[in-house]
Amino acid sequence: MSEDRAALQDALRLTAVALEDAGIPFALVGGYAAWARGAPEPSHDADFAVREQDVPRAREAIAAAGLELADPPENWLFKAYYQGALVDVLFRMVGEPVTEEMLAGSDVLEVLAVRMPVLSATDILSAKMRVLGEHYCDFTPLLGMARALREQVDWARVRDETAAYPYARAFLTLVHELDVSPLGPLTTGHRDGSGRPDRP
Repeated sequence: MSEDRAALQDALRLTAVALEDAGIPFALVGGYAAWARGAPEPSHDADFAVREQDVPRAREAIAAAGLELADPPENWLFKAYYQGALVDVLFRMVGEPVTEEMLAGSDVLEVLAVRMPVLSATDILSAKMRVLGEHYCDFTPLLGMARALREQVDWARVRDETAAYPYARAFLTLVHELDVSPLGPLTTGHRDGSGRPDRP
């Protein structure tokens, strides 16, 4: 294992333990949440979600665990570093606040020998699809994730949540054609359910 990968895994563990010990509701999200559910392991960063009201306590707990905090220009997360490895702590995802209901829908799984809440496969994939756009539209890693999580995903909910996002609809068309998803996107202009290009 490379030193960078080891530092990233240590950063993930330290953050999860710090939040758990502080009694802060949280969930592992993003690429490492998908990895915990069977997708390929990411190499860039680890992502956690907390409610915005818990951000001050989360910052305090994570800093006390030995990570260095940083405030990016974006107003929906803060960053923490450990030996050069990056942890993003999000309190809004795809423009929407992280809610108690979202966190409650997580499953407690063992990740790198630490038990922690992990976002549901449906929420992981839905969020990843909704951030696709003209500035970021790489389907390759997302396709691998969708293949790995396909049996865990509520595809009907993913379709409904991504109906207003054209790049997400394009991706859903792709995974439908590849038999990864049993459902295709809602047909434009038929959000009520008619005209859906689904397989029987």
